[in-house]
Amino acid sequence: MKKLSILLLILMVMTAVFAGGAKEEAAAGKSISLWTYPIGGWGDEAQVKALTDAFTAETGIKVEVQYLTYSDGDDKVNTAIAAKQAPDLIMEGPERLVAGWGASGYMVDMSDLLDAEDRAELNPATLSACLTADGKFYEYPLVMTAHCMAINLDAFKAAGADKYLDLKNRTWTTDNFIKAVDALYKYYKVPVGAVYCSGQGGDQGTRVLVNSLYGGTFTNAEHTKYTWDSPENIKALKQLYAMPGIVYDPAINGGEEINLFRNGTFKMAFCWNIAQQLTGDRTDAGEEIVFMSFPAQNGVAQLNGGIWGFGIFDNGNADKIAWAKQFVKFMCDGPKTADAVKTAQYFAVRDKADGKDISKIWADNKIMNDYNVLMKFLGDYYQVTKGWPTARTCWWNMLQSVGAGNDVTASVAKFAADANAAAAAAK
Repeated sequence: MKKLSILLLILMVMTAVFAGGAKEEAAAGKSISLWTYPIGGWGDEAQVKALTDAFTAETGIKVEVQYLTYSDGDDKVNTAIAAKQAPDLIMEGPERLVAGWGASGYMVDMSDLLDAEDRAELNPATLSACLTADGKFYEYPLVMTAHCMAINLDAFKAAGADKYLDLKNRTWTTDNFIKAVDALYKYYKVPVGAVYCSGQGGDQGTRVLVNSLYGGTFTNAEHTKYTWDSPENIKALKQLYAMPGIVYDPAINGGEEINLFRNGTFKMAFCWNIAQQLTGDRTDAGEEIVFMSFPAQNGVAQLNGGIWGFGIFDNGNADKIAWAKQFVKFMCDGPKTADAVKTAQYFAVRDKADGKDISKIWADNKIMNDYNVLMKFLGDYYQVTKGWPTARTCWWNMLQSVGAGNDVTASVAKFAADANAAAAAAK
């Protein structure tokens, strides 16, 4: 009897061990990969781990995360796609997920995740940008913002240029912008701002700067044609080139411009948004940074919007697609949506998630509340125009050409034509 009891005990232990091993093996096999661009705290491993750990605890699905940069992230993703090793999930905006990889047939249509309640709760303009013309839903949006510019207020005051600002509404006219730059240049005797153009990083800033000065547009309303060869945009490019206080710099991108602004080299930055303001509202020297709308003739610019969310690559694995959809819903309309939004450091695209009110999640954050003054200036989300990846390259190449002293009209005509050729070819 004693031997039998020992044998039974051994069998029970072995059963438990094998069962535990089987669970671990199953858990190890139930995993998905997420690649994320540095969208606020979604570029920080510790913050993202807290969110993915919560998802794993809830679902048993592990998430392996790779962090991309804007300098080489697109190349890494495109290389992975070519090698049939794309991640299961990716976090970015509609210009990549919808107009780029989605239009090329690499993404999963997530329309089944959109019920009537979702369609009612999601910001209409944001939802529209994430849907194709034929209704395919390639990106589930999480957050949005308005891109803007920033100024060194102490420097403006020192140069007597602060009188050209409407600080209550965070706006200014084109004439006052020109006067302010002139005053800053006379005071500091060096360029105080840059039309950066080493690449596409932060190009939303240069696009809005050029478009808003004299009321130009980047595309038509139907998102079928690039229109930056308009007289209004040509006038703006010539105006910027003629200003000694502004330099066309082919050696830096938006991120590098921000660094030069923070260290005091520049007194204004055209690559700015709420994430930058939250990172620090003082320069390295302690001077006050104030976010501003871009200048416009009537003082009311149409700001470029930012939308970020999740897309799923179609890698032919039905299980992984299903698990990825669980992740998307968990983050965008689930128990951790408020945390996911706060991690991104932007504004939620919906007021309710998982049946709970999330409209007041920034109520205790003064900077976020102040920044709301810009949200009413959001313009058209034209980044879903066909041929978008080529158009972005054409844009900064055009800026380099203008900055090199080439004929502005000819440079604009050439690169806009190249962008439109790409758009036509993508139809």
